[in-house]
Amino acid sequence: MGAKHMLSSMFKGLLAILIFIVISSIVLSLILRFTSATEQSLKWVTLALSLISMFAGGFLTGKKAQVKGWMLGAGTSLMFSMLVFLVQYLGYQTTFNSMQYLHHGLFMLLCMIGGIMGVNFSSHSTYKK
Repeated sequence: MGAKHMLSSMFKGLLAILIFIVISSIVLSLILRFTSATEQSLKWVTLALSLISMFAGGFLTGKKAQVKGWMLGAGTSLMFSMLVFLVQYLGYQTTFNSMQYLHHGLFMLLCMIGGIMGVNFSSHSTYKK
């Protein structure tokens, strides 16, 4: 398994995460706009959607790579966290706070679990007896 293939798998997982987050953001902003819901009332929904997107991105990474799901899931999560950090630091001149470190740690854990499950659900995993 080449490094190029693994990196390609991680970028596909990252792209899936970003697409899922953009779609979720649009739906949540429409809910906020056209209902009486507040940002505070959707706080847990936002976190749940973030966790689902990280798991799905890790799953896709593992499924595409078919090897080393935990490592590639962690790499995908690190790429996402680095992207968020760069946007936050360069755009808003702030760094992560303790709650964000906790969230990104949880993101990494779920992305790694998704990667492991993605490898196990990939089509290559047939055992001969």
